[in-house]
Amino acid sequence: MNSTDFAWVSMSTLLVLMMVAPGLALFYGGLVRGKNVLSISTQVLATFGLAIVLWFAYGYSLAFTDGNAIIGGWSKVFLAGVFNLPENTFEVAGSIPEISFVAFQATFAGITCALIVGGFAERVRFGAVILFTAIWMTFSYLPIAHMVWSPGGWLFERGALDFAGGTVVHINAGMAALVAAWYTGRRLGYGRGEALRPHNLTMTMTGAALLWVGWFGFNAGSALGANTLAALAFFNTLIAAAGGILAWLIVERMAKGKASLLGAASGAVAGLVGITPAAGFVGPFGALLIGALTGAVCVWGVNGLRHALNVDDALDVFGIHGVGGIVGALLTGVFNAQLLGGPGLASFSEVPYQLWIQAEGVLITMIWSGVVTLAGCVIVNAAIGWRVTRDEERTGLDISSHGESAYSN
Repeated sequence: MNSTDFAWVSMSTLLVLMMVAPGLALFYGGLVRGKNVLSISTQVLATFGLAIVLWFAYGYSLAFTDGNAIIGGWSKVFLAGVFNLPENTFEVAGSIPEISFVAFQATFAGITCALIVGGFAERVRFGAVILFTAIWMTFSYLPIAHMVWSPGGWLFERGALDFAGGTVVHINAGMAALVAAWYTGRRLGYGRGEALRPHNLTMTMTGAALLWVGWFGFNAGSALGANTLAALAFFNTLIAAAGGILAWLIVERMAKGKASLLGAASGAVAGLVGITPAAGFVGPFGALLIGALTGAVCVWGVNGLRHALNVDDALDVFGIHGVGGIVGALLTGVFNAQLLGGPGLASFSEVPYQLWIQAEGVLITMIWSGVVTLAGCVIVNAAIGWRVTRDEERTGLDISSHGESAYSN
């Protein structure tokens, strides 16, 4: 064990935790209406907590032990044998204790599940969200994580590049949010002139800032050590988010005549999503371009694409995380080339093949997540019901689902 690497990964785990609570809870909380702010925050915290428990129970074992090309095995259920001996080592964990690797990866599973709730915000039963999360994590997150990150996994062996979760986290969650939002249907008043605007953009801005800070743990922590790879991922995370902000604001100003705070916050998140699969696989110049291109494309994702799909993805999870994840995953295969400043592909002639492998990973993740999500929604609806009643939705989920109110009259 390297104590410095252990300290860095432990700190990174805390940074990813901060991305969820308070980061994502505040980011999502400001975007919904005031009558649903506690509801969305509760869903974020509850799904994150459930994912951590399931990861401990069987998730880690199915994601990172030997099995087949699709899923791992049951040898480390309830972390059996993970900490039996001080000298216990695990190939993927490198120089840190395996249990530290388990903790770090647990936060990835948790934030992925929490991201999804933004797609169907303000209209789904709390119990349905919890049951759906258990199903989706088991049958979508764990197989995708195994295929992409575990030696022996299908996409891992194919050579797919995903440094910190472009496919495993963002495309996976984005596709789930899109399908679940389509299955749920529109919010009452959506598309009919009723104001469904964010109730507190200051809260959203605070959440976005916390996400940006926490993302350094997300990306640089994925180096699993205090080393030059972590340093590269750290700077790439900084520059990509900055590029995303500027690109979003420029496109927004050109399209709408004004640059907005919501646009700046969304651009930061888009840039961060875009660089996630590439953080340790590209140079700084590539990171800046990936962040800027992702920010620009995601403006279309939350405007043109959203209207074209005619789906009420309430908090634009697919428009930013899904679209941004796709752009980032594909561009990783391009800017990994040494000719473009990356540390990987020695010849630019290798780029088309790597780009195909990246596209393969994108398509497999989208199809897998979409099918599991639809099946999960149908099962939950049949078992306990999916959507709240019209009266409960009008009242707001803070009161109707949780008996609380964020603001006094």
